[in-house]
Amino acid sequence: MWVLAIILLVALMIPIAAILVDSPLGRSVARRLEGPASGSAGGDVKALERRLDVLESELADLTRSVSGMHDELQFVQRLLEDPKKKQS
Repeated sequence: MWVLAIILLVALMIPIAAILVDSPLGRSVARRLEGPASGSAGGDVKALERRLDVLESELADLTRSVSGMHDELQFVQRLLEDPKKKQS
């Protein structure tokens, strides 16, 4: 009887263990057990720094573009204002 219970328990634990190992929690535990990978962390940081520099320069370009569009919008709004106000 005990042998049947143990076999049943093991049979039920296999899918549960597979689900846990494949879950995000299982992946994070696996990464923590692996420890820091030698060399890949430094490369990742440098790649992220380069990406950050590119994004910052693009943000600066977009900010200048939006500022220029704001000035153009104000100019067009002044042109489209009621002409009667200008005559007075």
